[in-house]
Parts: sequence; structure tokens; C-alpha cells
Amino acid sequence: MNSCNLTRQDDFRIAPEDIRSSVEILKEGQMFMNSLPGGEIPCQDTGGLGFYYADTRFLSCLELRLNGTEPIFLSRSVRDSHIAQVELTNKDFVSKGQLVPLHTIHLRLLRLVRDGFYQRLRLINFNQYPVELTLRFRLGADFADIFEVRGTRRQVRGQRLKPEFSHQGISLGYQGQDGVVRKTRIYFAPAPSRIGEEGTLAWAEYKLVLQPQKKYYLYLKIQPWLEESRQQEETLPRDLGFKKAAGFLIQSYRDWIQDCINIITDNQRFNQMLRVGITDLRALTTHYPGKGAVLEAGIPWYAAPFGRDSLITAWQTLLVNPWLARETLLFLARYQGEKIDPWRDEEPGKILHELRLGEMARAGEIPHTPYYGSVDSTLWFIILLAAYYRWTGERELLEKLRPNLERAIHWCEVYGDRDQDGYIEYQCQSERGLINQGWKDSWDGVIDSDGQLPTGPIALVEVQGYYYLALREAAFLYQQLGVPSLGEQLLARARSLQAKFLQDFWLLEEEFLAFALDGQKRKLKTIVSNPGHCLFTGILPPEYADKVARRLFAPDLFSGWGIRTMSDREKAYNPMSYHNGSVWPHDNAIIGYGLRQAGQLERLCYLTETLFAAAEYFPQSRLPELFCGFTRRGNAGPVKYPIACDPQAWAVGSIFLLLKALLGVECRGNQIFVRQPLLPDFLKTLRLENIRVGEGRVDLEFTRRNGKTYCGVTGTTGQVQVIFA
Repeated sequence: MNSCNLTRQDDFRIAPEDIRSSVEILKEGQMFMNSLPGGEIPCQDTGGLGFYYADTRFLSCLELRLNGTEPIFLSRSVRDSHIAQVELTNKDFVSKGQLVPLHTIHLRLLRLVRDGFYQRLRLINFNQYPVELTLRFRLGADFADIFEVRGTRRQVRGQRLKPEFSHQGISLGYQGQDGVVRKTRIYFAPAPSRIGEEGTLAWAEYKLVLQPQKKYYLYLKIQPWLEESRQQEETLPRDLGFKKAAGFLIQSYRDWIQDCINIITDNQRFNQMLRVGITDLRALTTHYPGKGAVLEAGIPWYAAPFGRDSLITAWQTLLVNPWLARETLLFLARYQGEKIDPWRDEEPGKILHELRLGEMARAGEIPHTPYYGSVDSTLWFIILLAAYYRWTGERELLEKLRPNLERAIHWCEVYGDRDQDGYIEYQCQSERGLINQGWKDSWDGVIDSDGQLPTGPIALVEVQGYYYLALREAAFLYQQLGVPSLGEQLLARARSLQAKFLQDFWLLEEEFLAFALDGQKRKLKTIVSNPGHCLFTGILPPEYADKVARRLFAPDLFSGWGIRTMSDREKAYNPMSYHNGSVWPHDNAIIGYGLRQAGQLERLCYLTETLFAAAEYFPQSRLPELFCGFTRRGNAGPVKYPIACDPQAWAVGSIFLLLKALLGVECRGNQIFVRQPLLPDFLKTLRLENIRVGEGRVDLEFTRRNGKTYCGVTGTTGQVQVIFA
């Protein structure tokens, strides 16, 4: 019996009450800042803006006024995903009876996140006379859980504490339903002229006299505090630690970039896209004390460990830096399921879906401690472990994770195959769990051709492909571990699954695969993108793979900017929906990688070119989590999806997976293979420097001439063998 209540759609909302079309985002560790482009968090905002730590909004209001007027936003920029610069100026205002004209006071905000949120405000008066002004900050903290912010209703909240004031700052407090006291500590330097409270808000005011052309600096620091963290009162330097924090981030990002692959092309826009992608990966990687590092899924709604997202992104970016895969595997292994717990959809051997640390999780209002409602995270764990071992040859990690591999295989056989028919299915057990537990996990993400929600358990098409690959890869790993007999058993199961799959999922009239099998083993004939994921798994013989590839590029699925999640002929189609007609870069990248495996190189190249063309319409040429699936027309760009995470991990990883597919690059221990490389039309030359191959490194150069791509070796370190196949 499915315990999930299908009528409680508010439990599955991923949107706040209001939608902001453009925001500025900074992230470091478990903290992130989400504000308007001009840096403001309006005090009455219902759009999810704020400064967050550990799934809690520690700042829900940050406004700045000059003599009661709101500054004018000029521009913003972000340096390597970690330092934002915002340019502002003044409206007309009156000071001491004198008009201060428009655009004569310049304000520059430098902002970053380290152990808290830091802001340096620089003011310059470009009038030829001194200007006396009052600069006023308004600040507030509602301590909302991230699930509240994105729309989940709560019956009871905790209690606000009385604000505390000092000459240099303010402390706002809250005691949650989980019994934990949370505080937002706000510091200013130099000390404000006055500090006070206004209802639930606090304010700080400066009385300044700005001399012409002279620079004035004001510093602000917002530091989250939890009762259990036992942080000590700190001695604050003159700049509140801004310079030290900035220096740390600059050096940390520099070290990260040097440790990753270096990709240089003749297309500067593409170079920018790649560099932003590499720094975004650094921003999205979070270290949890005692648990290790993991890629978090995306900002703002998914700034947390997600099994499926973290594993897929690490798989996508093996070429960039295999360390991400290693750390992600170790992190998720620590949380592998140990018991049967319906509240959390936990089962022995299962890999988590999502881990949350906020008040609602800790108070037992949601099951994310962690929550295990993902049908494919366990399969991706096996796939990534094998991919990492093939890429690096690291025996030590394989031996260490052998028990986790065994438990994952056991989960597939005993718990994943719910009715023992050979397929992996899902059925929600938790009353606050996810109805749908594949990658399309919105409440209506799995739907039949009549627009109705099917009954479970559900066997998704792509999950069977993942399972086939996981069985084959587990067989390979057991052969490496010296247990060939077990490997042969797993290969036999894979062959049996393939034969059954082709019989049960193939749609003769469509020459395509069914979306899923429902609880009565009836085919869901909805035409969606999911079958494209089967291309890379090997479950499809060549003649089937060719038909699937051809169908994916038919006009009802291919928008011109990428492959839609659903055919525009379906009843449930909506190009503005989350999963039923939009375009997801990671979905397209996985399909693209499968096109390489299926020998569909022209289609792979075309798909990459259309996604790069789409990326050029987004800020910093960064592909968002998803965009709307409207058909490409004339010179108009793709239509933005208003609440897409940006950056989002597997969208960031997409371009690197597509590049790996195009170049035909694979590593096997100390060998690197290059098979039929292909550069798209927007590239003539491309260099890969610092590719990790086993314990060595290699540099490769690719050149396109007369419609053919050539590859040469430009440098090696260690015992590396380059094989052109």
C-alpha cells in the first residue's frame, strides 16, 4: 500500500510564494547567500531570498538606504563563483537643505561567504563639495527552514528571542521546535552611530560626511550561530576579517583550478563556460565535519547532499577531477541504509536520496535525516565506483568500499526488486515521502498517456538500463577482487534482464521504449526522454539503439535547444513544467554520452552545438538546472525556467560529459584511450592539460581540419600510455 498522500502537493513544492527573475548567489560550505542583483533582500520578500546555513535562513532582510532613498542598481559581476561585486549609485536626495544630484555618490559592494557572510561597502562622493548623509541598514532573520521557504506548510513554529545589542552589533535569536537555539550575529565596523529595533527587525545607522573624491569603507559580517556549536566570542579585526576571508577563498580557488584539468580552446565564450563550470564545482563541494566532502545538488533549493545528483555529477566530471568521485563515494557509503524504516524509505544497502540538517528534519516533521526515497541512487553508486576504479585503478578504495558494494547488490536483489520479477521498482512508504522516486521526482513527473498518475510499484525504463549496467560493472569489480564466480552470476542476471526488458518495454508502433511499467505491469506509453538514458548503459542492441536515437530527435521531442523531457503531443505536455516538457541539460548530456556509445556521432555533435547555443543566452554562459521547452524560433533565445537552480551540479557537469563524449576519451588505469575524436563547429582547436591517468598526467591537443579531428600528445608525466583506437 502506498502511504504517500497524493493530494498533499504542498509537501512537494519547490517554489516559494513569489518568483524572482534574477538573483545573485554566493556559496561556501553549508552557507549560501541569495539576494537581488543589487544585493538587497527586501524585508517583505516572499521569494526565497536570504542568507542560509544548515538549511535555515539566518538573514531574511537586508536593506540599505541613503537619506531614506533606495540606491540605484548599476551592475554586478561574480569572480570565479565566490566574490561578487555590485555597483550602485544614488537617487536625488536633500542633505542639509542642499540637493545632492542623481549619480554623484558611488557605492561598491564586495561580498563573499566564508565562515559567515561578509560585505565591504565603499562610498565615493563625486560632487565638488562635502555631502552629509545618513546611511541606514535594516536587517531581519525569520529562521525559516528551507522547506518552509519553498512552500511547505507548518503547523507550529518556534519562538523568537529578544534581540541583543552592543555598540558594534546585533544578535537576533530563535528557539526551534527541535529545541535548538539559533542566532544571527550581525557585526559592523566601524561601529554605527545608532542601533535599534523596529518590530521584528533591527537597524543600524551611520552619520557620515563624505569629502569629495575620498573613499570610505564600511564592513558588515553576518555569522550564523547554533547553540550546540559552542562557538566562542571572537575578537573582530578592523575589517571584521574580510581581507583574511577573501585571501583564503582566492587561494583555495586557485589551488582547485590548478588541481583540475585545464581546457583551452580557440572559442573564448566556451573557455568562459568551462572556467565557470570548474569554479562552480568548487563552490558546490561541501565538507561536513567527520563525514567528508560531497557535491551538493544546487542553489538555492538543493544545497544539500543528494545521492543521485552527487553521484551523476561526479561521474560526469571524472575528466575534470576524479577526486570528486572518490569523496562522493566515501561520503555516501557512510550513510548507506542499515535497516527497514518506512518513515525514511530506508532499506539495508540503499543509498540516500537527500540529507537535511534544519529544524524540520531535526524535529521529525520531515524524514530527511537522511531520506532514502530514490530508486536509482544505489545503482549509480555501483556505476560510479566501477567508473572511478576504471579511471584511476585505485585498488585501495575498491577494497575499502567492497562491503558497501556487496550491500548495494543485496539491496537490488532483495529490496529494489519489490515483486521479484527481475526489475527494480519503487513504491513510496513514507507519509511525507516522494511519490515518484526516479530523477523525475515531482508529484506528476511520472504520468500515463491519458494524463493520469499510475499506481505502483513503478518500474522506470531508465532504471532498468542503470540496473543492467550496474550488474555488469559489479561483475567487473568482483573479477578484479578475485571472485570471478560471483561476477559470472551477475553477468547472467544482466543477460536475463536485457532479454526480458526488450520484450516488456519495447513499443512496436512507436519504435521506442515505454516510459515505465505500472503496478499491473502495463506499459506507460507516454513519449518522454527517459529511454535516451538507456543508450549509454549497453542494454540496447545496435538496431534498437539506432531507433531510440532517431526518435529522440523527432520534432515533438527535440525543441531546437535540446531534447524535451516529454513529447509535445502528449496530454500532460507543458513546456513550462518542471518535468513534463522542459529541457534539462543533464538529461541531454547523458543522452549525448549514450550517442557516443551507440556510434551516433553526428547527432552527438548536433546536440552539443544546440546546448552550447542555448548556454550563450544565460549569464556567464552557465547552463541552468532546466529551461522551458518552447520550440526554437528565429533569433529568439531559450525561455528561462523561473525557479531553476543556478548553479546546479549536474547541469554544471553536463558540458564536461559532452566534451568527454565528443573527444572519445576514456582512462583505464595508466592508459588513456582516444577513439574517433570529434570537435563541433564552434571549435577548431582544443587542448586538455593535466589529465589524471592512474598515477600520471597527460596533455592532449585536438585540431579540426577539413572536417576531420586529429589528436596529438603534447606532454606526459609518469607511466602513461596513450592509445588511439
